[in-house]
Amino acid sequence: MATHPSTPEPPTGAESTPEPPTPRPTRTHTSRAHSFNTAAAQYAANRPSYPPALFDAIEALADHPLPGSRVADIGAGTGIATALLRARGANVIAVEPGDGMAAQFRSTLPGIPIIRGTGDDLPLADASVDLVTYAQAWHWTDPARSVPEALRVLRPGGALALWWNTDALDVPWIAEAAARTERHFGIDVAAEKRNVNARAADPTGRLDFTRRTVRWSRRVPVDTHLANIGSHSVFLIDDEGHTAAFLAEEREHLLKAFPDGIVEEVYEVVLFLAKTPARRTPA
Repeated sequence: MATHPSTPEPPTGAESTPEPPTPRPTRTHTSRAHSFNTAAAQYAANRPSYPPALFDAIEALADHPLPGSRVADIGAGTGIATALLRARGANVIAVEPGDGMAAQFRSTLPGIPIIRGTGDDLPLADASVDLVTYAQAWHWTDPARSVPEALRVLRPGGALALWWNTDALDVPWIAEAAARTERHFGIDVAAEKRNVNARAADPTGRLDFTRRTVRWSRRVPVDTHLANIGSHSVFLIDDEGHTAAFLAEEREHLLKAFPDGIVEEVYEVVLFLAKTPARRTPA
């Protein structure tokens, strides 16, 4: 996937496209997109899930129940969102471009079909699904291509849902950790979160997005938290020693904040949902 000038910077909790102040390994859009395939098991084991309230919001905004719906989960990765959609009763098909991620998906979710493809060229028939979802994945697409592709495969009255787990930067320890990440990797975490907006999601202006935010948290061991942040592409493609040094220092900071070794990660899931017209407009 090529880098596109109109592609928005990913939010915190998704992936970043930083330009660090000191020379680091080349961080191209393509290299970061492919980096997950070498860490698929780490990703599956440690990334956060999504709260039930998110799927309640999707059903409410789409005005359509998930049970029985035909859903295409694009950029499905290891299947974190796919499994939750299936658990809500949806008939889900996953689309994933990466070898490693698809292999991990198949090993953990053998009963859910997965096909290879990208959001810029969906391997799906016209008007074939009720809902198209992107969990932590829309920022890897070119909206000039992925928007019309989503509209093509959606049935009349269907919906496109995009969401990201973003760090709750109003929590003091999370803000402090973000500041350390900024210093170490040259990433403006707060700016990335500000870039989660409808205009960035759809520069074409063809979609009328409604936004919802769902706050939630999880309690995990320090090792799980470190493995989670280490599974983000900016860490995966960086120099191994540079990343290891950061994670070692971060462990010390975290154990001071959480002496029992259990970290409470706090997230805000940012959801954008746009419905299609109930009837197709004749060409």
